[in-house]
Amino acid sequence: MSTPSQPWWRSLNREQRFVFLVCTFAWFFDCLDQQFFNLARDSAMEDLVGKANATIYSPYSMSVFLVGWAVGGLIFGALGDRYGRAKMLSICVLLYSVFTGLGAFATNFVDFSLYRFCTGLGVGSVFGLAVAMVADTVPGAARAPALGLLQSLSTVGNMTAGLIGMGIGAVAVLPFGLKPWQAMFLIGALPALLCVPIIRSLREPEKWRRARDEGAAKGVRFGSYAHLLGNPRWRRHAWAGLIFCCAGVVGLWGLGNFHPKIVGSIVTQHFAAAQLSPAELASKQAFWRSGALLLQNIGGFTGMMTLAWVAQRYGRRRAAVISLLLSFGTTVLLFRYLREFSQIFWMVPLMGFGTLSCFAVYAIYLPELFPTSLRSTGTSFCYNVGRLIAATAPFTLGKITASLGGNLEAFRTAGLWVSLILLTGLLAIPFLPETKDQPLPEE
Repeated sequence: MSTPSQPWWRSLNREQRFVFLVCTFAWFFDCLDQQFFNLARDSAMEDLVGKANATIYSPYSMSVFLVGWAVGGLIFGALGDRYGRAKMLSICVLLYSVFTGLGAFATNFVDFSLYRFCTGLGVGSVFGLAVAMVADTVPGAARAPALGLLQSLSTVGNMTAGLIGMGIGAVAVLPFGLKPWQAMFLIGALPALLCVPIIRSLREPEKWRRARDEGAAKGVRFGSYAHLLGNPRWRRHAWAGLIFCCAGVVGLWGLGNFHPKIVGSIVTQHFAAAQLSPAELASKQAFWRSGALLLQNIGGFTGMMTLAWVAQRYGRRRAAVISLLLSFGTTVLLFRYLREFSQIFWMVPLMGFGTLSCFAVYAIYLPELFPTSLRSTGTSFCYNVGRLIAATAPFTLGKITASLGGNLEAFRTAGLWVSLILLTGLLAIPFLPETKDQPLPEE
């Protein structure tokens, strides 16, 4: 156990450190893949459906990705509880790596969407599997800070994507005639080579193995959605957790991650006097969209570490309320007021601080709401069913944008209306227990 004079990580033995690091890297590469898509999406749509239709189809491609994310999370989250988290984790990393790479070869919206759906199957599974595995492995006193750090370090994956995108954007002519968005997707295929062989060496947590053996004797159903939604206690946690997660997921994936569109338009205006060629302008846009992603995640890292500290010090419920209010306020700020090139450097980090802060609370709070037999299942249910609802946000954003004229101002107005869903997450908090300083629940 850690003591006041001993940092939490010193309480981990060698195997526990290994599990934490491997799960962190799996989530790191997962987030790298997500952000490559955010950076490449608009340019890919311009090439595949034409610039005139890109504003409408770009949100649709996001919706397809989020549906795949939700479906994959639900399937592999339950399989992780049933057959082992480490085994499913390696399959999911392989899945999202392969289909990200295939996305570089898309020739139209249909096959691009198919690749993104299959990528989503893998991407959506990693969070629930990783946090359940870490929660079951580390000592109780180290659980909250370990999970908070695991989630906060995901911003390093996001920032790495931004740096790679800036590097690609700084190159006027890429080898083999590749376009910037294709190069990003090809780089996104690398995690399978780096991560899968290491993940396969992981042992399943002792807590899970013991619970599985004991559960088999008692007839406990591991990874069962019927049990999750049939037991009154776990059902209440599942539905309230779902509403809480849905709000934050919509805030980030339905709205916050569309900031490259606004940034791209500001960059176009800023460099209009330079009379750049289409290729040079595309390079500038790729560079500054990636730069904005970097700024977003610098703010996001700070926000997640701050809210992880609030959750540890003042409780999970208080942190949940603060994070949702921050997400709402900073999203409105960006969609309404980001107009000038110089504002990118402070508004985008502030938006990242707010919209990403919720996710540190999810990483700490969700695995504390469910027993070992349902930890990955329940976490994935809350985190990923919210993706199905969040998938309607880009679709709604596209529809409202089209109805208001299809231009950037219409897009901003649509974003402000959709941001109201962030406040609905506050309704769920009274129905969730305070789990600070409590042991993980069991059957």
